[in-house]
Amino acid sequence: MLRPRGFTVWFTGLPCSGKSTLARLLHQRLQRLGLSVELLDGDEVRQRLTRGLGFSKEDRDENISRIAYVARLLTHAGAVAIIAAISPYRQARDHARAEIGDFVEVYLDCPLEECIRRDVKGQYARALRGEIPHFTGVSDPYEPPLQPDLLVKSDVESPEESLQRIVGRLVELGYLSFEDLSRSASEDQTTGGLA
Repeated sequence: MLRPRGFTVWFTGLPCSGKSTLARLLHQRLQRLGLSVELLDGDEVRQRLTRGLGFSKEDRDENISRIAYVARLLTHAGAVAIIAAISPYRQARDHARAEIGDFVEVYLDCPLEECIRRDVKGQYARALRGEIPHFTGVSDPYEPPLQPDLLVKSDVESPEESLQRIVGRLVELGYLSFEDLSRSASEDQTTGGLA
């Protein structure tokens, strides 16, 4: 019996650009397809897997290295790993791609002003006052991907529109099939979307 093909979907972008929202929506959608899927959210990872790391470039690179290691294990075991992490440095993301192999980079391109507007925790305001050092987009750089597998304008598209584009891209790249999506849609109609 062949094991299913695993892959990693890596969401990257500024804080409050919509990474966690889209990662959760994709997680739910892929679960409905019957795939083995795990979500690694950057905030949760920092509480568990990378506790003790700070926000220097070296610590951020180590954070991404550890996330990539877990994603590689999941991917090589035939699961889908969904990562929602700022991952501000291009080189660290490129290393993650090289290590994991089956890697889909989704860049959430959202203007800084919109990210600040969305920030319910007030972290941008604190960073702008100098209370949070090394804050991505304010006092620390974000290096956008040069050639992401998909660019999402999260300030223009609704989360549902972005999700449809992501799923469509996964089909184009051969990670999902139209048969998978058709089967899931017919099951949703049969169960009234409660599956």
